[in-house]
Amino acid sequence: MAERPTLKPWIEAIHAYVPGKSKTSDGRPLVKLSANENPLGCSPKVLEALAGKHQPNFYPDPDATALREAIGAAHGIDPARIVCGTGSGELLHCAVQAFAGPGDEVLFPRYSFSLYPLLAWKVGAEVVMADAVDYEPNVDTLLAAVTPRTRVVLLDNPNNPVGTWLPRSEVERLHAGLPADVLLVVDQAYAEFLEDGLDDGGMELSARADNVLVMRTFSKAFGIAGERIGWATGAPHLVDALNRLRGAFNVTASGQMAALAALSDPDFVRHARDANNASMKRFIDDLTALGNHGVRCLPSKANFVLVVFEGDLDATTALEAIGEAGYAVRHLPGQGLPEALRITIGTQAQMDDIAAVLRRLCEGAA
Repeated sequence: MAERPTLKPWIEAIHAYVPGKSKTSDGRPLVKLSANENPLGCSPKVLEALAGKHQPNFYPDPDATALREAIGAAHGIDPARIVCGTGSGELLHCAVQAFAGPGDEVLFPRYSFSLYPLLAWKVGAEVVMADAVDYEPNVDTLLAAVTPRTRVVLLDNPNNPVGTWLPRSEVERLHAGLPADVLLVVDQAYAEFLEDGLDDGGMELSARADNVLVMRTFSKAFGIAGERIGWATGAPHLVDALNRLRGAFNVTASGQMAALAALSDPDFVRHARDANNASMKRFIDDLTALGNHGVRCLPSKANFVLVVFEGDLDATTALEAIGEAGYAVRHLPGQGLPEALRITIGTQAQMDDIAAVLRRLCEGAA
């Protein structure tokens, strides 16, 4: 038998990331409420920028200089402490790769972004999941799970797929309880959906601590997921580590243009947040009325709701009925949540439609 390159055992054990579905098994398109995309699209300024002239035969600015300056101006951060990536996913991978490897542990709450285990496995590190309390991340269980081998702690806040949010006091308590040589990554992909005045303090921690990185993305509230732009900030030595590992010319010229335009239109982001929160409240109210049928919505600070089915109606039956109505939502058995569906907040009409499907199912099961 001819020899061939052999995969590292920790790579061979990885299952590739599975995106949210957008079609039925027989190929019919579905309204995609499975990937937490913005149903309002993006700012008209983004579309205008992308329609403008650029020269695709030239490489983009490898350091995304103008974009980092604009992000810095928007958040009061020195641009030298900012690094941009192809979505926050690239930068999350760089952070884990820089500080963890075989024999190390990467720790995060049991119900977290499905990319997190892959980040650890790619570098041969061990995945450790801290127990949740009624599905929610919990600082006490996270700190109890820290060992001398813990190298990185990942915290998505707001959380995905649960949607819950840890306030400043809890994030600070988590950081204070970690050894100084453990990296804390606060993943704020959904932070733009928070109401005015809510802030978990992650940015302040990243400005003063040597072991905190904060990640953000343009994929959610800004509505430009297709351009793949994210960014991170932290101490200079942490930003330097990410810059060493990120891809060369990683953020495309069009992506940089789109993100710059998106930053120039904060009114669009506020409108997207307000529309999301209004539709989500009505949807949760509609489903709360089904509580006696065992349907429960977990509180959410993001642009989705985790619906838990604890009665006669099970998540698989609900998933099939919602699909028949023309919608793709996210079933999460692979994340230990076979009893739950994560439903992106779409337009008000779409959410009313899904609520009506679930109401009919519950009434039929009664």
